[in-house]
Amino acid sequence: MAQETDFSFNVPPEFEKITKNIKSIAIGLVAVLVIFSSFYTVETEEVGVITRFGKYVSKAQPGLNFKVPFIDQVQYVPVRRQLKDEFGYRTASAGVNSTYRKAGYGGESLMLTGDLNLADVEWVVQYRIDDPYNYLFKVRNPDETLRDISETAMRQIVGDRTVDEVITIGRAEVASEAELIIQQICDEYELGIKIEQLVLQDVNPPDPVKPSFNGVNQAQQQRETLINQARADYNRVIPRAAGEADQTIQQAEGYALDRVNTSEGEVSRFNDLYSEYIKAPEVTKTRIFLETMEDILPKMGQKIITDDKGNSVIPLLQLQMNGAKVKANNDGGTP
Repeated sequence: MAQETDFSFNVPPEFEKITKNIKSIAIGLVAVLVIFSSFYTVETEEVGVITRFGKYVSKAQPGLNFKVPFIDQVQYVPVRRQLKDEFGYRTASAGVNSTYRKAGYGGESLMLTGDLNLADVEWVVQYRIDDPYNYLFKVRNPDETLRDISETAMRQIVGDRTVDEVITIGRAEVASEAELIIQQICDEYELGIKIEQLVLQDVNPPDPVKPSFNGVNQAQQQRETLINQARADYNRVIPRAAGEADQTIQQAEGYALDRVNTSEGEVSRFNDLYSEYIKAPEVTKTRIFLETMEDILPKMGQKIITDDKGNSVIPLLQLQMNGAKVKANNDGGTP
């Protein structure tokens, strides 16, 4: 009878111990991976958007959160952070003394104005993500879409205005209108983006025509200066002349009123005198004569008085003194 061959061999105890340790380590690593993949942290400025096999599930608020390991995926969206897009330049380094780089970005900022001139318009759009779901799932590449919308809106608005309006007086209007149009298009596309501010950083003519444009601006500024000086002179001279005219008119009116009142007083005096004259003509004549002589004689100095035939001569009289005595007698004073 044939004998069976035994191919079994004995495993050393040391090998069995190593194998058990490897299994324990592997199980421990898997457990650690499962634990670490089950929890995640959302920063203060973010929300977490959870997708399961690519489908939206929920949003996670800031803090420590749980998800199904190896199945759920988390995308972090900075909803509380202000973002910005720069056009015509880029910020090379931000800080107290920020530096900017313009080379290579002239195509974004060079635009045709409504009067067929060129303007170099640099601007920045500041925005926030207000709807993470729309931002991630409604439009592909929302950041690039926002840049295209911003550039299109700015070119439309600049194309409706003259170069002078864009560079000088119309900058604020251009910025506000562009912000409104960009927000409207973002809402139509459901980008989930809220435009907070649009700022025109710098608006200049192209480099080849800058000297000529600066000369025109200087001439306009001189024109405005001369106009302001003329207005200042006008405001200084015209009110003074008007005041002097009013003063002259008031003086004339006062003089006229004084003359009228004086004349009316003389007329009233004459009428009163005439009324007394009618009552006693001789007495009134004598009184008038005496009052007249009382006023005249003191002013005549030394006089010689004769009668109408020249027969007698009255000696030289101190008529001034006598006149003063007569006046005193008439007033009831002591002669």
